[in-house]
Amino acid sequence: MCDVSVIIGAYEAMPYLVRCLESVQAQTIGADRIEIVAVDDGSTDGTGEYLEKFAAASKIRTRVLRQANSGGPGGPRNVGLSLARGRYVFFLDADDYLGEEALARLVAMADRAGTDVVLGRVEGVNRNAAKSMWDQNLEHADIHTSNVKFTLSAQKLFRRELLVRLDMRFDETMRTGEDALFTMEAYLRGNGVSVVADYTCYYLVGRDDGKHVTKSGSYTLRFDSAQRLMELIAAHEPPGARRDQLMIRPFAVTLLPQFGPVVLRQSEEILHHKMELAAPLMEAYWTPGVARRLGTRDRQRLMCVAEGRPDLLKKALLAPDAPRKVSFARRVVRRLRREVRRRPGTRTAA
Repeated sequence: MCDVSVIIGAYEAMPYLVRCLESVQAQTIGADRIEIVAVDDGSTDGTGEYLEKFAAASKIRTRVLRQANSGGPGGPRNVGLSLARGRYVFFLDADDYLGEEALARLVAMADRAGTDVVLGRVEGVNRNAAKSMWDQNLEHADIHTSNVKFTLSAQKLFRRELLVRLDMRFDETMRTGEDALFTMEAYLRGNGVSVVADYTCYYLVGRDDGKHVTKSGSYTLRFDSAQRLMELIAAHEPPGARRDQLMIRPFAVTLLPQFGPVVLRQSEEILHHKMELAAPLMEAYWTPGVARRLGTRDRQRLMCVAEGRPDLLKKALLAPDAPRKVSFARRVVRRLRREVRRRPGTRTAA
């Protein structure tokens, strides 16, 4: 048994695949401690041929499978997971690449902390990457109060024993958000989450041809992924503050963008359809605790959605931003002070 199985699902990945594989070959952890399981998902650009050429020449034990296109990243990842034999697995997208010390640092953290999931610092190349969770190394991150809940992509180190024991797989029926569902389940059911923040482990590459998978998908798929994630959270967290803290993620990252400035450019029919799709989610999971944890403008927009008022939503989107120097909280405090000065008897209540 090796330490890490690097699972690479590849579709039309040339020429990015070259650097991806070179980055695995260059890992300081050593070729004898890792294996590569690569799945060519029906490529026609030479991806499969390059994988086979690499496997024949590499010192790293490499297994290549070629299959008909599955329609999404979940299928190839599941195939790779079924063949993996490492203590840990790492899902590496064929467009991206690793820092040289990535696997050594991630495995060392997992072994030291005893956690089942380890996040490594991510840097975007020609695209944006999440930044809020990389302030410091953490052996045990609180998934409720920390920002790790905002990074639910699959490019992390997972303890394979956890995935096998829970029979975890990516949902191949989903065309977007399947990695968020998988990762959140590992967060919720695993033995803790660690963060390696002092070294860039993963380079997230924006393709020049614009074919990156996360750019695709209609708005209806986004609502479906939000619903699935909310249902998962609700299944593992009873109502209360801890659930609200996790619900921020699907509301802020998946649902809120559907009711941003984009609706001003879309038809009334689409906006009303979005309102219909959002209604059961707002009824089931929108709480005062979730609302309190959002910024003022974001909370205002989702309150319009919760009330089923597209007219008010548009007004909110068109309203000018409040001056940056005067926060919402400060305006409330000033209003209360004016009340106290005008009505001394209200001082205690205020």
